Amino acid sequence: MPRYAAVDIGSNSLRMEAAEVVPGSIPKLLASDRQVTRLGASVFRTGKVSGEAMELVCKVLSQMAEQYRKLEVVGVRAVATSAIRDAANQDEFLHKASDAIGTPVEVISGQEESRLIHLGVQSNWPHPKHKVLLVDVGGGSAETMYSECGHLKQAVSKPLGAVRLTEVFLKSDPPTPRELDRMETYIEEKLASAIRRIGRRRWDRVIATSGTASAVACAVNGISQEKERRVDRLRASTVQIQILYDDLRVRDLEQRRKVTGIGPRRAAIIVAGTAVLLRLLRDLQLASFYYSAAGLRDGIIADLAQRGVGAELAELDRDQRQVAERTARRYGVSLQHARQVASLANRLFTSLQPLHNLPPYAGKLLEAAAYLHDVGHYVSESRHHKHSYYLVANSDLPGFTNREREFIANLCRYHRKAPPTSDHENYQTLNADEKRTLALLMPLLRIADNLDRSHECRVQSLDCSIRDEHVVLKIGSKADVELEQWAAERGAELFREIYKRDITVARTRS
Repeated sequence: MPRYAAVDIGSNSLRMEAAEVVPGSIPKLLASDRQVTRLGASVFRTGKVSGEAMELVCKVLSQMAEQYRKLEVVGVRAVATSAIRDAANQDEFLHKASDAIGTPVEVISGQEESRLIHLGVQSNWPHPKHKVLLVDVGGGSAETMYSECGHLKQAVSKPLGAVRLTEVFLKSDPPTPRELDRMETYIEEKLASAIRRIGRRRWDRVIATSGTASAVACAVNGISQEKERRVDRLRASTVQIQILYDDLRVRDLEQRRKVTGIGPRRAAIIVAGTAVLLRLLRDLQLASFYYSAAGLRDGIIADLAQRGVGAELAELDRDQRQVAERTARRYGVSLQHARQVASLANRLFTSLQPLHNLPPYAGKLLEAAAYLHDVGHYVSESRHHKHSYYLVANSDLPGFTNREREFIANLCRYHRKAPPTSDHENYQTLNADEKRTLALLMPLLRIADNLDRSHECRVQSLDCSIRDEHVVLKIGSKADVELEQWAAERGAELFREIYKRDITVARTRS
């Protein structure tokens, strides 16, 4: 399965997550880390990231990168949010942070932050038929989002982060009534325009994310920070939050640290964060919110997966593809057909990864065989698959190792007719792992080849879905693809035998 890493450089903390993405399932968490850095404190005080904060952040980023590199992730995205959006020394920070983590760090807008948060929540807790209000109170900003039937309709970002408000308004410990009044008035003013844009609707569910929401949900449900995962999807009522806020606002820092669920580091900024959540709930006359542990990092990983980042690892590079095409052309193969089969085979390999579980490089070998499976026609139409094996096995293929060339030749040998048996000498040249990989790739090459049975590239799109014990291939075309559909069904027999799954081929008009 493809593995991705996400790094969120927030105003209060740095968060890293690495996950393995399985289509149709919630991503499998492989590593997670969170370090409080208070990056935004110096920015909101002075307008710049301080030298100390920059040094700490770079140190933490380097450590986080070491964690996800060990997991062989195929894609990484590191983003910075509100504090760095405001920092006068943004360029210096981005340069040093990118060097520390070994990948470009980008500053994202409030709109992009909202999109990713929404995507993260939907990927972990889908609401395909509901109207949902999403709220994320971060360290530097607060994002309010309106989602309907799983689609983000409106998003508003306001400078109402817990760190920002604490630095600007709350100078005393505990905060004075005057400080609290000023902060609450500011929050109300900023939220008024956000509410006008979002609109007052009848929400099916209100979901809050981020550290502030986690702490509030933990506190009202009596759950300690050590057991934070238990609070995912739990409810916190507006009445409970009002009681909590009234209690927190009169406590000093040491007393707030003793409140179950708040945590020693969150205690410094919890008053401001809770004030934002409470005011939003009050102004919209909402009875409660549900907490979601998903957020920006989950959205980054879902976005990387949706865009197919890392899929290129399963495809031939430019030089390898040139070698494959040159060899195919030498033996009179139609490149139009070869390219079509290669494209379809790659689509099948990527879509069916949850079933075959093969590493990305196996996709390269499948693509190469797709280009070369018909070279045997150069010798004879009869038994051309056997001639294909001989020609590929004895051709010079720069960019491929000898073992890879032998494997590709075997895959060409079995793109039609009978599967391998123990008395086939060419098959016995493969080791156990290669034989297993061959068995899993043979059906994919056969189906891809049969989907262009006419050699006229009639299939314009291929959608592959896995449903329990069943695989459905939907081919899209404006042309007549009866021949391709029939041939693919016949070619799927070996798939059923090897994968132990039924497979059907259906047509949709493009």
